[in-house]
Amino acid sequence: MKKFVKANRKQCSMKLSLQGPSGSGKTIGALKLAKGLAGSLDQVAVIDTENGSSHLYAHMGDFSVFSMEAPYTPEMFIQALDTAVKEGFKCIIIDSLSHEWFGTGGILDIHSSMVGNSFANWSKLTPRHNALINTIVKAPVHIIATFRSKTDYVIQQVNGKSVPEKVGLKAIAREDSEYEFTVAFELNRNYVANVTKDRTGMFVNQPELRITEAIGAQIASWCSLGDVQEKSEQAKIQDCNSIDELESLLADKPDVRDALREEVSTKMEDLLMVQQYKYQQNGHYHGK
Repeated sequence: MKKFVKANRKQCSMKLSLQGPSGSGKTIGALKLAKGLAGSLDQVAVIDTENGSSHLYAHMGDFSVFSMEAPYTPEMFIQALDTAVKEGFKCIIIDSLSHEWFGTGGILDIHSSMVGNSFANWSKLTPRHNALINTIVKAPVHIIATFRSKTDYVIQQVNGKSVPEKVGLKAIAREDSEYEFTVAFELNRNYVANVTKDRTGMFVNQPELRITEAIGAQIASWCSLGDVQEKSEQAKIQDCNSIDELESLLADKPDVRDALREEVSTKMEDLLMVQQYKYQQNGHYHGK
């Protein structure tokens, strides 16, 4: 039986999802993020299910492409992921993962061709889908999965009439797919995205942002903030003797501010108390 250990965030690989309708910039957005994550596109592999559309962006850098064709079974994706990991790529883009769900030979296609009880058939397919998700989550590299999406509607009653109301974009994927990713972006236009999920804390109070290479680099920095770096940054925070000094230290390090939020908050409170004490002392002194 395993023992309990202290919670400790070590260096990790990022799992991102990027969803949007056709033409919203999923592929180029994923490449920008990947370049920031990996440092260079020659460290990036694309598993392309979109008829080789990633080749259109060859001018961006020397990334590698595996053009996947039907059947889009979970096992095909697993095999492609395993190959990319073995070949040493730092970041893998799956463009798009929606095909595993709705494409030819994908989960829905397989289910529709099965005979017998529908519920029993899902019990056979779900483990195959879960095996792919587990491969993505446990992969020791950064993974960006794009999803096609469609506009979702609900029926509302308005003045006694049933009226369809737009409620946003819905990824073409299994219902709970987004929950497996650390950060999820929803693209709407011109590479502008809503952050629909964020376990890093980096995008708090940033409902919209433009997908850029810099965003990928920021995420990579957060991922690499392991034990040694955290201790080093903690020491620097503790060495600050004023609020201005602390703010200056953190000015260009949003990843450190987020990762060491508790330490920063505690140090800020201490410095505020010292500042107030000095002000009271000086005020008393000038009053004599």
